Amino acid sequence: MIRFEKLSKRFRRNEVLKEVDLAIDRGHRVALVGSNGAGKTTLIRCLLGEYTYQGRVSVDGLDPRHDRRRVLSKVGFVPQLPPPVKMPVRQLVRFAASLCRADPERMEAVAARLGLEVARFHGQPFVKLSGGQKQKLLIAIALGRDSELLVMDEPSANLDPDARHIFFELLAEKQEKSAMIISSHRLDEVAALVNRVVEMDQGRVVLDDRVADLVELTSRLFCRVKLGHPEPAFAKAIGEWQFRQCGDGLEWQGIVAGPDRLRFLGVLSRYAAILASIHMDEDVSGPIVAAGLTND
Repeated sequence: MIRFEKLSKRFRRNEVLKEVDLAIDRGHRVALVGSNGAGKTTLIRCLLGEYTYQGRVSVDGLDPRHDRRRVLSKVGFVPQLPPPVKMPVRQLVRFAASLCRADPERMEAVAARLGLEVARFHGQPFVKLSGGQKQKLLIAIALGRDSELLVMDEPSANLDPDARHIFFELLAEKQEKSAMIISSHRLDEVAALVNRVVEMDQGRVVLDDRVADLVELTSRLFCRVKLGHPEPAFAKAIGEWQFRQCGDGLEWQGIVAGPDRLRFLGVLSRYAAILASIHMDEDVSGPIVAAGLTND
């Protein structure tokens, strides 16, 4: 579906992309990772037809520069930074829907699933929404249409845990028919969402690896975390995941989306010295599928 052939891009004396060769087909969910300045965003902007470049880029045989309207009709895009659009929310949704001949009510329905009731903000300028509200609306616009390619730059950075659950479910609904590129500077943020990892460094692809596609995007884990002693900093961190305190105050319980397990364990690792036990079950009554540490 997508082909990058000897793709190079230079800004004055700085060569940002250096003869990148890459092919991505439908059904591929690609984590595009690398440090800031690795070339990820430039690669995406070439794909969207925003930059001139040397080499060749094609989407189903179409050139993003010469056939930009047709290419963008296939693409659902979630940028890392929301654009400073002053257009009222309702007008923005209708405008976005008109560009791809989609149903604006379908986009609003997706936003509602994410926890954003668009009708409450119809007359409000997009730029006045909170960071989380902007992110939910941009995701709804991208996923509330029939797109063959999803391009997402740090898509869930501003989402609360409940919205992240729904976001993963929305991706699951499209995983068979669409190709996905999910850009992030941290692999642990997106590792469980993808079946392929492409790492960039200094404008080149340095790793292109298929990974085990074992995590069900719609799965949820019931988690129990027990501490050796109380810690206010931990309570604040785990509270952001909407966990609740139980029993003697040393145990915390909550739900974590399956694709978020690595990210969640990364948060817990900061408090390894005070952790007594961790249990992650497929559901409340199911068997334990992952056990962390036990300091008994």
